[in-house]
Amino acid sequence: MKKEYDFSKGKRGKFYRPNARLSLPVYLDADALAFVQKIARKKGADISTVASQLILIDKRLAEMAGG
Repeated sequence: MKKEYDFSKGKRGKFYRPNARLSLPVYLDADALAFVQKIARKKGADISTVASQLILIDKRLAEMAGG
């Protein structure tokens, strides 16, 4: 890396996108992945959809329990 960088010609916010949605990867351990894959196969759905559904169910349960 350089000791200093010249940003005098830089444009603030050039790459900023206010409505951008980021999809971050989620890495599951082998047991969790196998579980989600099994459900996905039975439902004919993709793994991301099933994982999201399971997380939302867990979220609702935690909210009901006061968590």
